[in-house]
Amino acid sequence: MSPIKVTQVKSVIGSKGDHKQTVRALGLKRIRDSRVHEDTPQLRGMIHKVRHLVRVEEVG
Repeated sequence: MSPIKVTQVKSVIGSKGDHKQTVRALGLKRIRDSRVHEDTPQLRGMIHKVRHLVRVEEVG
């Protein structure tokens, strides 16, 4: 599976607690912070949960 880049685009202020924890578990701390992860079903589930707060790109 190819790696994917996850970038936080919105603040977690005012979000549900589990959404805050999910964004933190993705390794994101602030807006425009990015991390590269291997594409796994577990990671896709986390991204789906907070899809309104992050942007996903495939790294080529």
